[in-house]
Order: sequence, then structure tokens, then C-alpha cells
Amino acid sequence: MANTQGPQGNHDPAGNTQMFRAFVDEGPQGGRQQAASSGPRIGMIVGVIAAVVIVAAVAWLALK
Repeated sequence: MANTQGPQGNHDPAGNTQMFRAFVDEGPQGGRQQAASSGPRIGMIVGVIAAVVIVAAVAWLALK
């Protein structure tokens, strides 16, 4: 890694930002995107099933 401090000890925030972005970009993006795309789909299915169960329970109680 490069030394981002000069001889006087000045702090270089641009260097740290570049290193942080490089670190973030190295992460496994494919797995994260796959989980993000399948997450809402699973949540939608669970939500629809829960709504159907609730409506069925309310209808059953109303007709009882």
C-alpha cells in the first residue's frame, strides 16, 4: 500500500477514499445482487400466503 502521508504528516483524504472504494468494489457483488433479487420475491410470496390465510380465517369466523 502506498503511504498517503507526506513528509510533514499531512493527511490525504482523497487517498483514503480511493482505497475505501477499491475495498468496497472487491466484494462479491454477484452473490449480493442474487440475494437482493430473490429476497423481495420470497417476501412477496410469504406476504401473499399470509394475506390469503388471514382472509380465509376472517371469512371462516364470519360464516361460523
